[in-house]
Amino acid sequence: MDVYRDGMQVRPVGGNALLIEVDDPLAWFAHLDAERRAGRLAAVDIVPGARTILLDGVADATAVAATLRDTRPPSRPPSSSVPVELPVHFDGEDLPFVAEHVGESVDTVVATVLATELRVAFCGFAPGFAYLAGLPWTLPRLPSPRPRVPAGAVGLAAEFLGAYPTASPGGWRLIGHTDSPLFDVDRETPALLYPGRAVRIVAA
Repeated sequence: MDVYRDGMQVRPVGGNALLIEVDDPLAWFAHLDAERRAGRLAAVDIVPGARTILLDGVADATAVAATLRDTRPPSRPPSSSVPVELPVHFDGEDLPFVAEHVGESVDTVVATVLATELRVAFCGFAPGFAYLAGLPWTLPRLPSPRPRVPAGAVGLAAEFLGAYPTASPGGWRLIGHTDSPLFDVDRETPALLYPGRAVRIVAA
């Protein structure tokens, strides 16, 4: 493991991948994706996580690691795309808990969600499940997950907002639901929400 400037850590993963630990994965994802698009970074895939970026399929991991060592931490760029609108019915059973936890009224919680432009930080857990960043709160998960959360349920956990593309167990604090299809294998891009995409929640 090598530790670079500002605490960034780079670990080799096999022979042709690097795992990068950074403070702002969204900023680094945007920077590395732009470098790849410009032909300055040869990588098959760039996978952001909550605190990491995986560079997979790099031809020369040593050279890429050296380049990272000399790269100043990028600032998060403004969104370059029109936000996708995600209509939400604010009827979640955990809305009162969320309001009490953050010290606001339910109406203020809803207004804050509607007024905040979110960004998909990373995807995981299930196909089409996106972790949206940008809200000012941090929410605890349920002490025990619900055995079944219905498809389309919208919830909060830690600093993220997420919507369940399919029914599954889950421990997020539910604030509502959306009728939008979040994952469709017949679409050109199956996942409606993908890393870096700007998202605006609108009242359904």
